[in-house]
Amino acid sequence: MHNFSKVIKIGKRLVGEGQKAFIIADIGANFDGNLDKAKELALAVKQAGGDVVKIQSFQAKKIVSGPGFASMRLKGVHGSWNKPLDQVFKDAEFPREWHKAFFDYCLTIGIEVSSSPYDFEAVDLMGRLGVNFYKIGSGDITWLEMLEYIAKKGKPLILATGASTLAEVDEAVRVIKSTGNKDLALLQCITNYPSKIESANIKVMETYRQAFGAIVGYSDHTPGDTVVLGAVALGAQVIEKHFTLNKKDAGPDHPHSMEPAEFALMVRHIRDLEKAMGTGLKDVVEEETETVVVQRRGLYTSKEKKAGETFKLGDIVELRPSLGILPKFKTQVVGRRAKRKLAINTPIMWSDLA
Repeated sequence: MHNFSKVIKIGKRLVGEGQKAFIIADIGANFDGNLDKAKELALAVKQAGGDVVKIQSFQAKKIVSGPGFASMRLKGVHGSWNKPLDQVFKDAEFPREWHKAFFDYCLTIGIEVSSSPYDFEAVDLMGRLGVNFYKIGSGDITWLEMLEYIAKKGKPLILATGASTLAEVDEAVRVIKSTGNKDLALLQCITNYPSKIESANIKVMETYRQAFGAIVGYSDHTPGDTVVLGAVALGAQVIEKHFTLNKKDAGPDHPHSMEPAEFALMVRHIRDLEKAMGTGLKDVVEEETETVVVQRRGLYTSKEKKAGETFKLGDIVELRPSLGILPKFKTQVVGRRAKRKLAINTPIMWSDLA
């Protein structure tokens, strides 16, 4: 068990044990090479109830090898793009010179902003821009030098763990721990776009909680919010979803992203679910105070009883509402005498018994 923080502070928000889920909207490449559209996305995330808008900071030449990908026959989503992979990444770059303007805009409209940095210069840029946390994508979980470099910045880390083994997650966690950084959240993730609901394996979060003692969450690529809600029900404290203005727009990330109305509905469902989770203490709540009486049974007379007459088993029936003696005391009523005349279907009170 590692000694990681149970609650961390990200900007004005507390994230972790006992807190509402921290909801991240990843706009990925969905800004379509347009800074104004990126700002429009950020505003839409805020209006939909997201806590964070997140971009991805990479340069194609520092993240992919064109010849390397060209030598592969890809069957997944990466093989479905009708252009070289290095060109796809080049088209999806968020220019470094736009970062400050975008971050300043997000702060102006009052939404947390961060990025997944994919090279050392991008990490340093995030530091200069004053990010309150770093998100590390699943693809870099085995790049231990980068994990150490980011962890040493002393900011909270949110690490996605898609397409990795528990041993690889453990190695990454140990590197982060070695820096003295205790503010870590681990996100279960299936790295496919979109991913299958039956592959979600939400229960891995509990494995992480037990093995690492870190904050847990889910980075989701499935359609809809089923997996997200399941994750929240099992204690996810961080949720991440891709976000777009229109799934039909051209670009690699649009089809597996949520549109604003869908994202807003997911947020509402999460917040409703959090309320429904309750405290774990079983008690009668205020709205049940009447139900306790009207749906339960009490002991009633099944025939008229005269004053002084002894109750027999056949003189008593269990009926709603529970106005008289509880059914569990029925045997204690049998053999007692009535103090007063009782009509049929009269609730039997202790005060009616001699």
